[in-house]
Amino acid sequence: MVSEQVTDALLALEDAQASKKAQGYNELLDKILASSSASDDLPANLIAYVQSILGDSVGIVTSRPLLASFVGKLASLPDADIKIQVGTNAIDALAPKVVSYEDQDSQIKLMLADSYEQNEDFTSSAKVLQQITLDSSQRHVSDDDKAKIWTRITRCYLEEDDPTNALSYLNRVKNVIYNVQDQTTKLQFQLSQARISDSQRNFLDASNSYLNLSLEPVIDEEERLQALSAAIICVVLAPAGPKRARQLARLYKDDRTPQVNEFAILEKIFLDRVLSPEEVKAFAEKLQPHQMAKTADGSTVLDKAVLEHNLLGVSRLYSNIHIDNLGPMLGVDSDRAEAYAAQMIEQGRLSGYIDQIDGLIHFSNDSGADGAKGGAANLGTRELRMWDANVQALCEEVERVATMIQTAHPDFYALHMGA
Repeated sequence: MVSEQVTDALLALEDAQASKKAQGYNELLDKILASSSASDDLPANLIAYVQSILGDSVGIVTSRPLLASFVGKLASLPDADIKIQVGTNAIDALAPKVVSYEDQDSQIKLMLADSYEQNEDFTSSAKVLQQITLDSSQRHVSDDDKAKIWTRITRCYLEEDDPTNALSYLNRVKNVIYNVQDQTTKLQFQLSQARISDSQRNFLDASNSYLNLSLEPVIDEEERLQALSAAIICVVLAPAGPKRARQLARLYKDDRTPQVNEFAILEKIFLDRVLSPEEVKAFAEKLQPHQMAKTADGSTVLDKAVLEHNLLGVSRLYSNIHIDNLGPMLGVDSDRAEAYAAQMIEQGRLSGYIDQIDGLIHFSNDSGADGAKGGAANLGTRELRMWDANVQALCEEVERVATMIQTAHPDFYALHMGA
């Protein structure tokens, strides 16, 4: 309930001369904060105050700086619930005349978003941020500011495990990210992109994004190693095949990988060694809930990834194997082992063919994806795979240097390219 002293003071200020209103309102706000900080009257007094300065008796020229000062002092309060209660009422009071107070309206909504996040209510924070006017004829909003808001909304939805809404706002950031200058916003965008790919089980894309993030020099060493660890986890969960093998090679040759706990499983997978149930169980304890979700056949993403990897490992050890013997080696029944092998052969991720009459699976490390013709789908021996990865890395470095030269010396680049 509004205190009687505040009510009387507000009535007096509304009837005061225009020249005295600004100083009077500022002094009253300081008194409200000093006298009501430990009482239950503070929210009601502050709501009455903001409604008064937005009233018809106070002109826009006077009320704008008063409202800006009010927002700054409100944001400094430690109690998030009070800030939410007062800020929500202020937004409602501003709604009919928001066109005249867009800057102050945005400041209040940003303060509200901070308060909701302080209470770990990320969905409410995202909804408040969505209400901020970013396309307006009254004020210019830069691409940096737009990207900052949209990235923050994306991160809020990711905190609530809502990748669908997060992706819609990440796509908005993609339209302006090349004009963004703020390094922090760029890094948050990269991290959000990695987390969305991870949550949607696009593990190869997520691994690549995490790896690129781990190479950013402006990030602390500990955070870079965390990103590298996340990149390894995602590549382990990715479907077996040539694309995954290339990403494994990039990670394995990284000088930093021996520093992370996941290096042991990365090495075994890269060297096509069969994983034991104990190793898989220890690795599973590090996974997030969405990474342990069930697939259509009832197995987890990790179970499927390990089974496919072990199947590739078996193909390196044997030229052929009976289906009844393959199942126990993979820890599944023979029908499921045959189904996985058939699927991988059909998709070009395993080279060979199945002889159902004799019950044998024949592996071919010298043939391509169709089991008869040579092709790039089969990576061959470990030495060839490492050579392929090194060549790819060299090409990427050359391209990166060429891009840097083009950016720094466009005339030199155009002259020599023309030649």
